[in-house]
Amino acid sequence: MLFSYSNKIPLKAVLMLVASFAFTLVSADDDGVIKSQMQRLGGQPIVVIDAKTQAASGLKTTVVEPVQHQTEFEAIGKVIGIQPLLALRERYLVAQAELNGAKARLKQTGQSLKRQQELFRNGIAAKRSLQEQEAQGSADQALVDARQIRLMAIANEASLMWGKELAEWALSDKASKLKEFVSGRQHLLQVTLPANKHLASEVDSILVESTGQHGKARPAALISRSTQVDNTMQGESYFFQVNDVGLSMGMKVAAWIPEPALGQSGIIIPESALVWYIGQAYVYIKAAKDTFVRCVIKDFSITPGGYFIKDDIKAGEEVVTTGGQMLLSEELRGQIPDED
Repeated sequence: MLFSYSNKIPLKAVLMLVASFAFTLVSADDDGVIKSQMQRLGGQPIVVIDAKTQAASGLKTTVVEPVQHQTEFEAIGKVIGIQPLLALRERYLVAQAELNGAKARLKQTGQSLKRQQELFRNGIAAKRSLQEQEAQGSADQALVDARQIRLMAIANEASLMWGKELAEWALSDKASKLKEFVSGRQHLLQVTLPANKHLASEVDSILVESTGQHGKARPAALISRSTQVDNTMQGESYFFQVNDVGLSMGMKVAAWIPEPALGQSGIIIPESALVWYIGQAYVYIKAAKDTFVRCVIKDFSITPGGYFIKDDIKAGEEVVTTGGQMLLSEELRGQIPDED
């Protein structure tokens, strides 16, 4: 079957009946007036319009190609500031400097202790002097141990609050990556997923947009999983970075998360192809050179290229992309009985 519609009549039968019976005929007479007479085939509306009238009315079609659609779900994100992370980095650097100073002092004390021990063995220095030097060495060692503990505590705090990756950026020679956030060229996002959703292991990029318009969404790169959660949502939380000068700290963004395991085969039609009538979506299929059939669309999803349709239209069918509303108008006008 080359195309799908509500009562599932094969195309061959439609064309045979079109040739055998008088259906809706739409054509332009010499005065440019479109005349129509509407009939139905088993409840399925058929519109016949010649090539000349198709061109004059601006009707356009396209043959739809098969696509693999990436299923996705929506989540909420927030632009967060990195000031607390920078503050942790400052504390870490101060603690690192203090540790280095304590180690240098301990090294000097150790050298002094060796000299005092040598002098004591040769009877030059008193035992009291040796004991004082040993006490100083113990004190300096305790100071080094304390500085190391403090440095480790700051590193642990960074990991617990920001995750391993961001903590490493802040506390290592990778800190240059933070300059992008400080300059405003990059923004840090915390995206919280719905409670029943998960980020697939193969996903390293998502789409985000501050006004909720999918067509304007920008890619955001995964940094790491966040150790913090949103108390209002209780879902998994992740850090992403995005290049978008239109964002500001504290701003909420819509995020679209791909689900690779739920990919689907189907087709994509442009937005202009969809026609609405009494709350139901339709498209028109070009079944023959001058024959158009209205096809009900039971399910579709929004994509950057238009609408993804899984089952109601098959690849290879010729879909009306411009002029569908005109065909619907002629179809409905043809249903109005002529008056004497």
